[in-house]
Amino acid sequence: MAEAPTTESVALGPSKKSNAQETPLKNTESKSLKPSWRELTVSFVMRTKVHGLKFIFSPDKSIPQRVIWIMAFFLCISLLCTWSRNRILYLMSYPAVTKIYMVWAHNMSFPAVTICNKNVFRVSTLTKEDLYHSGYWMDLMYHNHTVMEKSLSILRDSHKQGLLSLLDFNNYNPHPDYRINTTEMMGRLGHQLEEMLLDCRFRGEICTHKNFSTIYTRYGKCYTFNSGLDGNPLLTTLKGGTGNGLEIMLDIQQDEYLPVWGETDETSYEAGIKVQIHSQDEPPFIDQLGFGVAPGFQTFVSCQQQLLQYLPPPWGDCKSTPIDSEFFSTYSITACRIDCETRYLLENCNCRMVHMPGTSTVCTPEQYKDCADPALDFLVEKDNDYCVCQTPCNMTRYGKELSMVKIPSKASAKYLAKKFNKTEQYIGENILVLDIFFEALNYEKIEQKKAYEIAGLLGDIGGQMGLFIGASVLTILEIFDYLYEVFKDKVLGYFIRKKRPQRCQSDNLSTCDTLRSHSDSLGFTPNMLPRHPTLGNFEEFAC
Repeated sequence: MAEAPTTESVALGPSKKSNAQETPLKNTESKSLKPSWRELTVSFVMRTKVHGLKFIFSPDKSIPQRVIWIMAFFLCISLLCTWSRNRILYLMSYPAVTKIYMVWAHNMSFPAVTICNKNVFRVSTLTKEDLYHSGYWMDLMYHNHTVMEKSLSILRDSHKQGLLSLLDFNNYNPHPDYRINTTEMMGRLGHQLEEMLLDCRFRGEICTHKNFSTIYTRYGKCYTFNSGLDGNPLLTTLKGGTGNGLEIMLDIQQDEYLPVWGETDETSYEAGIKVQIHSQDEPPFIDQLGFGVAPGFQTFVSCQQQLLQYLPPPWGDCKSTPIDSEFFSTYSITACRIDCETRYLLENCNCRMVHMPGTSTVCTPEQYKDCADPALDFLVEKDNDYCVCQTPCNMTRYGKELSMVKIPSKASAKYLAKKFNKTEQYIGENILVLDIFFEALNYEKIEQKKAYEIAGLLGDIGGQMGLFIGASVLTILEIFDYLYEVFKDKVLGYFIRKKRPQRCQSDNLSTCDTLRSHSDSLGFTPNMLPRHPTLGNFEEFAC
């Protein structure tokens, strides 16, 4: 006789069946909620801000309409790519523009002013020893200390009896231990500023030769005003115009000029001084960059300071790295040239000229004549490859405007002759006045700037994207988000399914057999409750 199932057994049966039903339903529901890549694509096309895509894939459009939209879309994409390529190429060409500003200042530093007499050696200071050891350099004598006949004839015609007597070496025996010092000789034989300077004023206040510092150039002994090398602070000016700068009166001492009896670098055809206006950060290069001032004139030099800023490569070609020199700490074109010339002479002549920096041996007069002067002339005039000096990225220069008036006038000639105890002819042939001042209390700033940068490129491309396809940066993010979703669905999903462990068929069968045997042991039929459809045995849901 069959036992009636207990309440516990009746409740357990349907409960197990309902749990078994929920599991496959949940899995099916989760799979149905996960969108496929096609659904992701449709969703992206319908919501994206890129113009034209939704009309290309719209089912409401006819085929001709879709073709027109496709052609228009790809035409806009082509124009966008062409313009973007043009902008990128323009950026890669590293364009630059030059801008000029006028800057006004309350005060300005006065520049350094270097002056040199065109004559290197004064005749009255020459000694027999000087002529014996440097006569070959001056083209007076041959290498064996024999005086040239053409030199003697020129001296006789010019009535230089004192120099003729010094050239008589018949009873002269040079000291055997005497070693000529070229630097000392140039300093002693050169024109002395305390003798040349007749009057000096800066901003109306008196100045003297002590306000100048001595410096050597290819013109021999020269002098620099406001050099900043003597420990004094740099002078400034508060106003522009004449009378607010440097005004000097000089005697060039033409009677001391060495007679010209041959073409050498130490003799001059001209009379006057050479002047260079430069910043204190660069050495004077007066033989190449100076301008001449003639006696018998008052020369007005109106200056304007110019600050130049250049860009380094690839936008420009200026030198932004520090100078590689043992002689100079600040890079400038003149410093580079002097450093290069010094190294060139050391390599070719094993000596340096007096005006060149360093502690190497100074060339003797014979070395000047045979090696140094020819080598330097060749380097300056013909060798364009050895000394290649780049423009510094920051430099200061001074634009100049020159004007002159005659001095002395007929009214002042007698007064000046009496004042300086000279003849009127001497005043007219030897006196000059130099007046250097700022045109106005402002300076010109010339700056080289980048004409096109990354910000300009992004702005141009962004504007063209908005014009041609209506896209923006956020639209690009939408595209990347769509690509990420597709990648996750297709690629990552593939690897996840590949790594998931699979149950073998034998395990499934053994489990189902166990469930069936357990169901049979309970001894209840499928339809236990009234008005309930047949759902199947418990093992049918599980297996």
